[in-house]
Amino acid sequence: MIVSSGNAGQVSPFVIEQVESIKRFGVEFQYHDIIGKGISGYLKNITPLRNKIRSFQPDIIHAHYGLSGLLALLVRRRTPLITTFHGNDINTLHPLNNYRPNWNKVLSKVVYRLGNHSVFVTEDLANQILANSIKSDIIPCHVDLNIFYPLDKVDARKQLNLSSSKKYALFSSSFRIPIKNYTLAKQACHHFDDLELLELNGFTRKEVNLLLNACDLALITSYNEGSNQFLKEAMACNRPIVSTKVGDAEWIIGKTEGCFLTLQDPKDVISSIRKALDFCERTGMTNGRDRIIELKLDAENTSRKVFNLYKKIIF
Repeated sequence: MIVSSGNAGQVSPFVIEQVESIKRFGVEFQYHDIIGKGISGYLKNITPLRNKIRSFQPDIIHAHYGLSGLLALLVRRRTPLITTFHGNDINTLHPLNNYRPNWNKVLSKVVYRLGNHSVFVTEDLANQILANSIKSDIIPCHVDLNIFYPLDKVDARKQLNLSSSKKYALFSSSFRIPIKNYTLAKQACHHFDDLELLELNGFTRKEVNLLLNACDLALITSYNEGSNQFLKEAMACNRPIVSTKVGDAEWIIGKTEGCFLTLQDPKDVISSIRKALDFCERTGMTNGRDRIIELKLDAENTSRKVFNLYKKIIF
C-alpha cells in the first residue's frame, strides 16, 4: 500500500511513475491519499487508513515523506513499513528558519527508528538523521525516459504557441513555493532584456516535456532540495541547466557541458545564465540524457532496486 499526500489533487507524479514501473514485477498496489495538512490534518486519516489496510491486507506499506510514515506507524500493526524521505521532511525549509525547531526532521527521525526500513533520495538526507546502511538505502527517484526525451525546439515552440524569436528560461516549479526562491530567479532573469521566465505550474507531463524542449535553459534557484526531479527531467531532454548547489545536483550534473552550478548569489546566477544561453546558441543540446543513463536513474534500474528492497523486507 502506498501512503502519500493527496493534497495537490493527486499523488506526486514521481511516486505514481515509480509505482507503475514496479508493477512489471507482478506487484499489486493500492493508494491511500492523505487529505489534510500538518500533523492535525494527517491524524484525521487514521481511521480511513486503518480501514483500508484491513480491507487490502498489504504485505508492505510504503510511505512517501516523513509525516506519511508517521501516520502509517500509528495504524500498521505488524505490517512492515518502508518510508521514503524526499527532502523537505528533513531539510530546513528556509535558511532564515535555522533558529526554529525543525519538527519535520524530529518526526522523521522517529519514523526512521520505529519503521522497518527507510529510503533516502540522497546520501545527505540520510546523514542528517544519522541513518545507517543496515536499515536504509539511497535510491533517488527515477526519470521516465519515455516521457522526457529530446525534441526539436522549433517544433516544441510551435506546439506551445511560443515565440520563435524570444529566449525562454523554464523555472523549476510554481513561483509561489518559497523554497524554490523565485525572487532570485526573477532578479537574475530581469538582467536580460530578451529572456522570459516561464512558470512550471499546472501542466501535464507531456506538456512539461514540450516546455523543457522549447526553452533555452532550465533554471533552479532553490534554497535546498532532495533529489530534484525537474533537474533529472531537464537532463533527460538534453537541456542546458543553471542550478544552485542543492541536493544531489552536483552529482547528477557531473561534468556535463552546458550545465552550470551556481551559488545563492544574483551575480553568479546571472553569469551562469549567460553561459547557458551562449551554449544553447552555439551547441543547442547537452549530453545530459547520457549522464542519466550512466547514473542508472532510469525507470528499469531504479524500480528493480525498490522491488529488491520489497523482497528483502518480506522474506
